[in-house]
Formats: sequence, structure tokens, C-alpha cells
Amino acid sequence: MANAAKARKARSAGGKHPGFKAVQTGIAKRMGVSKERAGAILASRTRKASAAAKRRNPRLKRVKG
Repeated sequence: MANAAKARKARSAGGKHPGFKAVQTGIAKRMGVSKERAGAILASRTRKASAAAKRRNPRLKRVKG
């Protein structure tokens, strides 16, 4: 969870979102899972994103499910 907090802090400091593919790769490395599984994890968390997060990043609404 410490890494997630660092990522949120870096993002909130005015940086742009690195993109879903980059986040997927980061999840795969951090958790030691395949990129396919990392994509499933990312999609799951994206579906659970708050309304405020979706207002900040409308592309979150594109994830089906």
C-alpha cells in the first residue's frame, strides 16, 4: 500500500496519468504477476473508482463491466 500512496501523491502533484498500459506494467512488476492478470486487476479497480475519480479522468468510464 505504501507504493499506492506514493503513486497517488505523485499524481496529485500535478502530473498527468501515465496511461493504462504503463500502470498495467507497474502492477505486473510490483505484484509479480503476468501482464494479463495485471490488466484484470487494473480493470477491476477502475470499475470500482469513485465518482470523483471519474470526473477527474472520464476515460475511466470506458472500461466495460
